[in-house]
Amino acid sequence: MDSSAPRKTQVTSSHWGAFEVITENGRLIETRPFSGDPNPSDIPKAIPAAVYHRSRVARPSFRRGWLEGREGTDRNRQGRGIDDYVELPWDEALDITAQEIDRIRKTHGNSAIFGGSYGWSSAGRFHHAQSQVHRFLNAIGGYVASFGSYSTGCAQAIIPHVFGVPFLKYNYGSQDSWDVIARHTDTLVMFGGINTKNAQVSMGGVTEHETADWFARFRDKGMRLVNVSPQRSDAPEGCDWIAVRPASDTALMLALAHVLESEGLSDHDFLDRYTSGFDRFRPYLMGETDGQPKSPEWAAPLCGVGADAIRDLARHMAQGRTLITMAWSLQRGEHGEQPYWMSAVLAAMLGQIGLPGGGVGYGYGAIGGIGKTMQRIEGLTLPQGDNAVSEVIPVARIADMLLNPGVPYDFNGNRQPYPDIRLVYWAGGNPFHHHQDLHRLEQAWRQPETIIVNEPWWTATAQRADIVFPATTPYEREDIGFSPLDEYLFNMPALIPPVHEARDDYDIFTDLAARMGAEETYTEGRSSEQWLRHLYGTFHANATKAGIDLPDFDGLRAQNWLKMPVRERGEVKSFLTHFRDDPEGRALDTPSGRIEIFSERIDGFGYDDCPGHPVWLPPSEWLGAAESAAPLHLVSPQPGDKLHSQLECALADMPGARPVALAIHPTAAKVRGIAQGDLLRVFNARGAARARAHLTTDILPDVVAMPTGAWFGAGGGNAAGTIDPDGNPNVLTKDVGTSRLGQGASAHTALVEVARLD
Repeated sequence: MDSSAPRKTQVTSSHWGAFEVITENGRLIETRPFSGDPNPSDIPKAIPAAVYHRSRVARPSFRRGWLEGREGTDRNRQGRGIDDYVELPWDEALDITAQEIDRIRKTHGNSAIFGGSYGWSSAGRFHHAQSQVHRFLNAIGGYVASFGSYSTGCAQAIIPHVFGVPFLKYNYGSQDSWDVIARHTDTLVMFGGINTKNAQVSMGGVTEHETADWFARFRDKGMRLVNVSPQRSDAPEGCDWIAVRPASDTALMLALAHVLESEGLSDHDFLDRYTSGFDRFRPYLMGETDGQPKSPEWAAPLCGVGADAIRDLARHMAQGRTLITMAWSLQRGEHGEQPYWMSAVLAAMLGQIGLPGGGVGYGYGAIGGIGKTMQRIEGLTLPQGDNAVSEVIPVARIADMLLNPGVPYDFNGNRQPYPDIRLVYWAGGNPFHHHQDLHRLEQAWRQPETIIVNEPWWTATAQRADIVFPATTPYEREDIGFSPLDEYLFNMPALIPPVHEARDDYDIFTDLAARMGAEETYTEGRSSEQWLRHLYGTFHANATKAGIDLPDFDGLRAQNWLKMPVRERGEVKSFLTHFRDDPEGRALDTPSGRIEIFSERIDGFGYDDCPGHPVWLPPSEWLGAAESAAPLHLVSPQPGDKLHSQLECALADMPGARPVALAIHPTAAKVRGIAQGDLLRVFNARGAARARAHLTTDILPDVVAMPTGAWFGAGGGNAAGTIDPDGNPNVLTKDVGTSRLGQGASAHTALVEVARLD
């Protein structure tokens, strides 16, 4: 790129949408909203400061203790997060790294390598760090992989047992669109809310942010909108708020189901024809098996919602077309399988699954793409190759794996030992953002012999790695932006030259593969541009077969972006609609061929923390078990100013931005002598974090909310017993699996106390 280029405006894409970028003399100057977006996100404003931030990794860097000890047995693993770093030239750095990876795989086998990544590093389809690192590791013999995500790992385990489809297929291709909901739904009951803040982002990008506009249409229509959540702000204005205690949603749903059944409102024709196992579930619901009917009177003290309010809601849901929606957050806690399973049972009892605007939907508002139905075009996915290693762990069990090599664990009906990991290679993610109980993760992080990270910035993960390669950002390389949940296609130009000595992940892995005899397997003889042309060529051919006219690769380059005619309007039949029309001919892929209210398969696993039908199982930490040392329930929602922890380096520099705000009710604040804006210490037995008091009546009095995304131990180590300076809630959250079935993240299982910090 010509560094003397004049001022130029181009459009690029990101996970939070498209935006214009102004460059001048080879530098990124400013970002502006994309003209085609009715409600553009403010997130891009932080990009210029982040790209040139002092926290950029400038050159290949090696932790001094690891570098000095690599010829012997003492690699000083305790120095991770504390040691300084030695910068080396690229060739020497690549030589040392290739030798180390080769040593591990030849000494311990490829099952001693864990390939970590989280997939959110770029909306570009080729420079997708998760695909790149997995392709590289497969090219050299494989790696231990992970299942699921921190966002939906528990749901990905339970939903296939209930509906017979992968959860993400249900989420992205089998739910009603916003316009179908607007046309048919009378009552929208949102467990966990539907938050426009979260809908700013979507995998691969969301160009037109529509969620807020749809809610305005819902209100104009007169649709009843019910937000069932501990925070009023979890849904747009104009929604009825049923303030429910965190982790008690299953109890509330059981009580709603009890009203339907006891008052003759259940649709038994639907239950008999389309479901399996209601006869096994009903005795539990009515109290015949345990002597406790799951009535509104039983649920009221558990969930904090009055019995009359529960009864009124159940009757209203049975009067018209009702859509039950479940936020992803509800399955991110101990026993997270239960509310997701019970929501399906409740929807089945209403008899509306498979009808337009009725039934149950998952993740509306969790990302911006859900609620949009698109004609699917295959392509633009970098093949990752075949993994010769069979071991796979649930993604949220990383610390367990590193701390307990060889120890058996249960997961979704299987029992196997954790692998003995000697090397971790991470690209495209920050586990010290996603994971729970970060002090425990820090202990686990000291176990492997070597940790390698490709990263643009000195995140908490990079600061705890042994080898750090400076990676480019999406603004320093060419790519193609596309999401199957979006109707826009982008050429993402290289807007500026790489900052410092940053290189693309593809080039880093190409050089490592060449040193390990796997270059041809990894690259297939293609450069980055040749891969872009190849992937786009496949996509272009598939679009042509579907009757969609697209420019060739050079035409897309010249055009920068285009809007494709792939938006599906009107009634689009899902697999559940087909199943409702023909339950025998279009049977579900469950053992019974029906929606499984009782699962013989799950029952056969013998898990007391996830039996054969939905049950009320209180978590180990919730308000029903609160003690004086930790009387408040902490929820840790997604941030509104960024995606996960991205761009945090620049955002944290803004005056007054850190520590993060803690939402706390005035009643809880008053008894603790806390005023608006006070500096706080939020703490429990696992850790402590600073926060700034934000007093609001839009939250339950015994609940506090602290968003994720602040960098852990900002600027250095953060040992247990210290206070996290910027306010990372995951120093407080509990690192346990949702159950032996799902083994998902339990981020919302956390009790804390709050005090003024002088």
